[in-house]
Amino acid sequence: MIIDLRSDTLTKPTPGMREAMFSAPIGDDVFGEDPTVNALEEKIANLFGMEAAVFCPSGTMTNQIAIRLHTRIQTEVICHKYSHIYLYEGGGIMSNSLASVKLLDGNLGKITAAQIAASINPDDVHAPETTLVSLENTMNKGGGSIYRLDEITPIRDLCDEKGLKLHLDGARLFNALVESGESPADWGAQFDTISVCLSKGLGCPIGSVLLGTKADIKRARKVRKSFGGGMRQAGFLAAAGIYALDHQVDRLKEDHARARKLGEMLLELPVVSEVLPVATNIVIARLEGISPEEFMSKLAQKDIKSVKFGPDLVRFVTHHDFDDDQLEEFGARVRKL
Repeated sequence: MIIDLRSDTLTKPTPGMREAMFSAPIGDDVFGEDPTVNALEEKIANLFGMEAAVFCPSGTMTNQIAIRLHTRIQTEVICHKYSHIYLYEGGGIMSNSLASVKLLDGNLGKITAAQIAASINPDDVHAPETTLVSLENTMNKGGGSIYRLDEITPIRDLCDEKGLKLHLDGARLFNALVESGESPADWGAQFDTISVCLSKGLGCPIGSVLLGTKADIKRARKVRKSFGGGMRQAGFLAAAGIYALDHQVDRLKEDHARARKLGEMLLELPVVSEVLPVATNIVIARLEGISPEEFMSKLAQKDIKSVKFGPDLVRFVTHHDFDDDQLEEFGARVRKL
């Protein structure tokens, strides 16, 4: 048994999801004629109380489209220094939008309204114009940490006051919502655009959705086309998203419960000095006396896969294809390291 905890992108479609995909009615999405894509976009837009949505191949694309919508050359994006849009999207902010970035620090990957207010550039010829604030929920590099609505509201108020747009990288937003109990519609009311990934905890094989106003999503479709993201009979993939929204949201709590137990198992190891607070399905262990490479090699010898997440950090991510039997086996194997 190989225990693969590198990412929740490793999930495979369930039999029910496969059946939904194979039986989906399809058309040409670039012409707006794929009924299943249209149904997915309408379903998730209604869920978040937002006007429209566009289906894309990846979360990187939906994030980068949003940045293009809300910036222009010589403007600036404010985000946390560990944000996915900055660290893991191939320099897209610069190459796609020709925008600058102001990086903030913050506890477990989160930033506050006060920090943002202090970072907005003055109207000065020497500085790029601040136009966009981007947040991430859950926060990957923060160990799956969660923003709560009461943390978002003052940020939204600040953006309204200063004329800034507010984007959410919600790659694991449903993980946050099932844990907090907050509603998608309440979150949709706070943001100009939201990116929601379907291929992580929700278990779809591919795809993300960008939500926003009708005007923004109309522009987003043109940007998607220029990015090479126009898909044809994409209904096969969209059907997986519809199935996931109907059947695989509440079960994310199971991933979170297993992640907490996994974190407890790791803390029993003498080489693990700390496990970041486990809020959702991401577990980040801090090592002492051993490098991540050496620790991961020892894990690999036990057929356990993980990823390096810093000079002394290793990440584990629970997901749909990691069950209680694998969790028990994980504990048995690491105790023998």
